[in-house]
Amino acid sequence: MTLINPEESTVFNQLKKTGHKEVVFCCDEDTGLKAIIAIHDTTLGPAFGGTRMWPYRSENEALQDVLRLSKTMTYKAAISGLNLGGGKAVIIGDSRKDKSEALMRRFGQFIQNLNGSFITAEELGTSPKDMEYIRMETKYATGIPESMGGSGDPSPITARGVFMGIKACLKELFGADTLAGKSVAVQGIGHVGEKLVALLREENAKVYVSDINEYELGRVAKRYGAEAVSNNNIFDMEYDIYAPCALGATVNTDTINKMKCAIIAGSANNQLADEQLHGQMLLEKGILYAPDYLINAGGIISAYSEIAGHNKKRTLQLTENIYEATREVLRKSKAENIPTNIAADRIAEKRIADIKKIKGLY
Repeated sequence: MTLINPEESTVFNQLKKTGHKEVVFCCDEDTGLKAIIAIHDTTLGPAFGGTRMWPYRSENEALQDVLRLSKTMTYKAAISGLNLGGGKAVIIGDSRKDKSEALMRRFGQFIQNLNGSFITAEELGTSPKDMEYIRMETKYATGIPESMGGSGDPSPITARGVFMGIKACLKELFGADTLAGKSVAVQGIGHVGEKLVALLREENAKVYVSDINEYELGRVAKRYGAEAVSNNNIFDMEYDIYAPCALGATVNTDTINKMKCAIIAGSANNQLADEQLHGQMLLEKGILYAPDYLINAGGIISAYSEIAGHNKKRTLQLTENIYEATREVLRKSKAENIPTNIAADRIAEKRIADIKKIKGLY
């Protein structure tokens, strides 16, 4: 038998570079399950992360995605003040045709074998029903329906967190966090985007909405008194706040050069196409960016509340803490003249380092 030198293995080198604690490859021929669970850090508590089901072009692409997403979850939990670590899971397959009860329950058995070091929830390609199936095999799944004692749909909480992040940015720039008279372009009006539009309109903000689904675009615009605009024209317009709530990477070199807004704050993940380059570009252009993994943390807060047994009032309190957390990031960015995403990373890293000291993990 030939032994593998970890230093020569691409996978091991990736894990060393990203600082992951554990990666589990799950394979079951009977159900067709092919999944990867990545546990990045458990300093603050068990690793938490949603399960994404996606038809990845290759196993390496799936691995890259789960490593990136799980590390982001570590930072999201840390900066939100939660006692959770970062993890993520991906199932390789088309959720529309490859998903089954048996597959999800078999996946739940793999989670159970991790003895509580990883807790999951719904994500892209999975649903509360899938969490029900996983819950049949393990207690380490959240986001189950309220009828089963779970927290239910997290989108209202996520939208509230984004809303608080927007208000924190307004306070920093204008000295007051009122939205009356301010204009906001919401790109993407899915579950979170639509609820954000409702919150903005309640405070009499002028709201532009954009989405690739023309029927939903018209419906939301009419319901909330917003103005529908084409996706192709969104960056040619002038408004106070750009709120990306759909795909990531919409903040890139081309769009930054076009932007005529003062603030970027939305629910989409990975909004900056290049964290280093585009964070710096926004700083130099004077556009205030609310780090996405901070202000869209409502989903993990909702799940944490379910795990901890918090009521809705406490969940809302934790979500509204995003306001002060965002203010802290903005102050650090300004004081050190660094991009806000870097400021957020440093605050999250400091909390993890401080807890490591008291737990004697160094």
